[in-house]
Amino acid sequence: MPHAPPLEPLLRQYAAGSAVTCEPVEQGLLNRGYRLRTTRGRYFLKHHFDPETADPVAIARQHRATQRLAALGVPVAPPLTGRDGRTVAVVGGHAYALHPWVEGRHRDGGQLTTTQCERLGALLGVVHASLERVMPRPTRACDEPADSADPQDTFTLIDDLLTRVRRHHPADSFDELARHRLLERRALLEQHADRRPPHGACVGWVHGDFHPFNLLYKGDAPAAIVDWDRLGLRPRAEEAVRAAAIFFVRPAGTLDLPKVRAYAHAYRRTAGATPSQLAAAVHRVWWERLNDFWMLRWHYERGDTRADPQFPAASALAVWWTREYDAVCEAFAS
Repeated sequence: MPHAPPLEPLLRQYAAGSAVTCEPVEQGLLNRGYRLRTTRGRYFLKHHFDPETADPVAIARQHRATQRLAALGVPVAPPLTGRDGRTVAVVGGHAYALHPWVEGRHRDGGQLTTTQCERLGALLGVVHASLERVMPRPTRACDEPADSADPQDTFTLIDDLLTRVRRHHPADSFDELARHRLLERRALLEQHADRRPPHGACVGWVHGDFHPFNLLYKGDAPAAIVDWDRLGLRPRAEEAVRAAAIFFVRPAGTLDLPKVRAYAHAYRRTAGATPSQLAAAVHRVWWERLNDFWMLRWHYERGDTRADPQFPAASALAVWWTREYDAVCEAFAS
């Protein structure tokens, strides 16, 4: 098994019995997970591998948040506590956490009914409202988020990526699509460069990575929100828009706007968000998508192709969203 975790010392720390089977969980881009069965039960073993989020102090903060959310009735899977009273086990310089195994499956927006879309939006609203109760208040009520992307920097990145595409031999269908989307995006940015959004959105505690692979369903109901590595202070409404753009994107790169509308209405109700906040978030996330090329950077700069299957729909969405900007705003804010 690749990247086999040190099961014996880990299980000793948790008094979780002896390992019977341990299988890698294939889904997930940044951390390593294992389906673990021991003589005492079934667990999810997480290796916090991503260097950006593998700080044991930050992981412990995430764990405390999920424990408090669970006490409020939010569907989460808090980690187990080890013999030393801690939820993070550091073995060989690597951080691990052991969670109860949650039986369930992932569902994207295409698999959800309108009622289930409403439930999804309400769930995220509850998460944001509950985090406000269990996490410390920001030092300022409306800290400014990071500046929006500068199109001049994006033009430089596009030129660099086009050079990398040209140098890739033999050229393949991914190269062809990448070149087409880069040229297309450059033209769109030249046309809309004056629409760069200002900063100043209010921030709050957010999950940070709310998408179909981080939500498990049991039957028709959400069973557990997982992977809280990106828990942090960011504009809440933007997380709602960003999540919808992942859940409700169709293979051709369009959004299912009736489902978005049901989701957004329920989110606004439970989070206490206003239509104007959602409209501003739509604008900022649209701009973010217009300037974002992380999938191509993974492919051409890092040689990492795991995100390649997402690229066709994601890259088409930025173009469609620009064309249907008013309809998208209406769906989120009406």
